[in-house]
Amino acid sequence: MKITDVPFSTIDWSEISVTQHPGIEGSAYWRTFEMGNIRVRMVEYTPGYIADHWCNRGHVLLVLEGELYTELSDGREFKLKPGVSYQVADDANPHRSYTKTGAKLFIVD
Repeated sequence: MKITDVPFSTIDWSEISVTQHPGIEGSAYWRTFEMGNIRVRMVEYTPGYIADHWCNRGHVLLVLEGELYTELSDGREFKLKPGVSYQVADDANPHRSYTKTGAKLFIVD
């Protein structure tokens, strides 16, 4: 990842408006900051959330709270707890996530 056109800046996440993104079950609530070629998000999944699509976009994702399950299109599945992260390149491994308990995430893509 090469970050371009992003000067030093800070983000007070409490001042970023929330957008809702329904899943097959539950919802994802995003606070999103975009500048230059990056998108940075604080995301909260409600208990029972299941993503409604396979994602091909590259991410660096860190679980802050809760438990997150991420499955890859090849059938592999990963359980992530607070303090655990993953990274994946664009178009490398289609993936989707779900949570039984809810989760709070920090994502850069």
